[in-house]
Amino acid sequence: MPEDSTSIDYVMEKASGPHFSGLRLDGLLSSPSKSANSSPSPFRSGVPSFSQISDPAAPNQPFVIGVTGGTASGKTTVCDMIIQQLHDHRIVLVNQDSFYRGLTSEELERVQEYNFDHPGSSSGSLSDYAFDTEQLLHCIDTLKSGQPYQIPIYDFKTHQRKSDAFRQVNACDVIILEGILVFHDSRVRDLMNMKIFVDTDADVRLARRIRRDTVERGRDVDSVLEQYAKFVKPAFDDFVLPSKKYADVIIPRGGDNHVAVDLIVQHIHTKLGQHDLCKIYPNLFVIQSTFQIRGMHTLIREKDISKHDFVFYSDRLIRLVVEHGLGHLPFTEKQVVTPTGSVYSGVDFCKKLCGVSIIRSGESMENALRACCKGIKIGKILIHREGDNGTQLIYEKLPSDISERHVLLLDPVLGTGNCASQAIELLMRKGVPESHIIFLNLISAPEGIHCICKRFPLLKIVTSEIDQCLNEDFRVIPGLGEYGDRYFGTDE
Repeated sequence: MPEDSTSIDYVMEKASGPHFSGLRLDGLLSSPSKSANSSPSPFRSGVPSFSQISDPAAPNQPFVIGVTGGTASGKTTVCDMIIQQLHDHRIVLVNQDSFYRGLTSEELERVQEYNFDHPGSSSGSLSDYAFDTEQLLHCIDTLKSGQPYQIPIYDFKTHQRKSDAFRQVNACDVIILEGILVFHDSRVRDLMNMKIFVDTDADVRLARRIRRDTVERGRDVDSVLEQYAKFVKPAFDDFVLPSKKYADVIIPRGGDNHVAVDLIVQHIHTKLGQHDLCKIYPNLFVIQSTFQIRGMHTLIREKDISKHDFVFYSDRLIRLVVEHGLGHLPFTEKQVVTPTGSVYSGVDFCKKLCGVSIIRSGESMENALRACCKGIKIGKILIHREGDNGTQLIYEKLPSDISERHVLLLDPVLGTGNCASQAIELLMRKGVPESHIIFLNLISAPEGIHCICKRFPLLKIVTSEIDQCLNEDFRVIPGLGEYGDRYFGTDE
C-alpha cells in the first residue's frame, strides 16, 4: 500500500457507524465515481429497484410490528412494555382504533346496532367498513418512507373523528401497529416485519372490557354486555381468532408475560442492528461487524494494495464467513468425558457435508473451508458469463452422493445472482434439497440478494457486507473489482 494512504488504524476508528459498506467517510474514502462506468442501474431481472434499501444515504426502513388479539386482551399493555424497553429508539404507536370511520347521522340513530368489530360487508362499499383501511395503509407507507403523518383522533363517546385535532407522528425506527383486526387484511400484514398475537382468557377480557367501557367511554354495564354478546364475541370467533395463524409470536397472559416481552425486545434489538434486506429476507445473514472486519474490508477494497496483502486479508475474511456458515448446519447432542473425569454435554458436527466452488473465484474460498473442515469433499462448477443473462454451464464435477449432503456453495462476490441461480438449480437437479444449501460470499449486491432470496427462500445466504448496487456494466459498487484476477495475480 502507498505510504500516503490513510492508516488502517485511523480508518477503523472512524468506521464505527452502522455496518453498511460503501459509507462515504468524508476525508478518508472517496465516494464511487459518477461516471458512466459506475452509475447505478435498475435491477434487470424483473424485480423492482430497491434504491432506498441499497442506498446507504437513504433513511433506513422502520421495523414494523403488528400486535393483535381479542378485545381487552392486553395489547396496549404489551405495546407499552415494548416501547419502555426500546427507549433508545424512536418509536411510533399506531392504534387501529384511530382509523374508525365517523358514523353517519343514520348510523348514529341506531348506534346500538352498529358493529364496531366487523371488518366489512361483502358489498365492497367503504361505508360498510368499520375501519378506514386505505388511510391506515397510507399512514404506514408514509411513515416507512421517513415522512411525518397526522393520525386522526377518534372520540368513542360521539363516534366521530375530532375535526380540530390530530396526533402528529414523525420519522421513526420502529412502528407498532395495534388493533383487533390488523391481521385481517393481507395488505396490512405484508407491511409487518413481526406479528404478535396476545392470547388472554375470555373471562379476563370481558371483565377488563366492562371496566374500560364504563369508566373511559361512559357506557353502562348492560349495554356493554349486550354489545359483547351480539357483536364482540362473534367477531372474535369469526375474524380475530382465525388470524392467530399469521402470528410469528403468541403471548399467553398478555402483559403479565414479562419473559415473552423480554424475548421479543431482544429480537427487535437484533433486527434494528441489521441491514434492511435482512428484515425482508429471513434467509439472509450478514456476519456481525467489528472494527477488524471493517478494517479488512477497507484493505482489500483499496485498488493499490499488494497481492500478498489482498490474499492475506481476503483469507481472514473468508475464514470468518465459513465459520459463520458452519454455524447454520444441523448439530446433534453429544456427551464426552473430560480429562478431569467430568461429563461435558456438547454437540457433534454435521457429518454429511461438502463444498462446491463456482470456478474460478470460488476456488479462493476452498483453503478456508478445508482449514475448518478436515478432509471435506469439494466439487466444482464452471459457468461462462456473457453480460447479465448470457450464462452457460460449461463444467461440473460433484460428489456422487451429493444429494445426501449439506452443501456450502462458494463464490466471493454475489452480483446479479444469475450464475449463482444456475449453480443452485444444478445442485437441486442433482437431488440436493434447497434447504440444505448455504451460499457463502464476501460481498453481495442488493440486486443479487433479491434474485436469490426470492427465488430460493429455503436457501441461506451468508455474507460479510452488502454493497450499494450494480452499475450499468453489472459490476458491484463500491465492490472489489475482478476478485479472481486480484486473488490469483492475473490482473496485470
